[in-house]
Amino acid sequence: QLQVVESGGGLVQPGGSLRLSCAAPGFTLENYVIGWFRQAPGKEREGISCIDRRGTTTKYGESVKGRFTISRDTPKNTVYLQMNSLKANDTAVYYCAGHLTWALNGPCSVAINDYRYWGQGTEVTVSS
Repeated sequence: QLQVVESGGGLVQPGGSLRLSCAAPGFTLENYVIGWFRQAPGKEREGISCIDRRGTTTKYGESVKGRFTISRDTPKNTVYLQMNSLKANDTAVYYCAGHLTWALNGPCSVAINDYRYWGQGTEVTVSS
């Protein structure tokens, strides 16, 4: 079964940027819709973005729309989450997750229950 690994988290100042990566060594990420989620301390896990298998359709949560960009690099077998204009309330553990589907493109979901394969997360702290 798919195993995904997140990386790229760290400490960044407000207004700064980070790029998170979601990789799956030994698996073909192209076969999966990929979603990004986050969980802040004391809060429920939140879906923030997703991308279809072809990388042609994306979706963003209202809290990150206009600041975050999800993309897929199929040759590198990696999905990225570019995060710009970071705010203190973006501080959270960020997770990527995979949803196996035959559909090559089309609307994707940021609902937690739609994803079966989860990584361990990478921590992002936005603080001065």
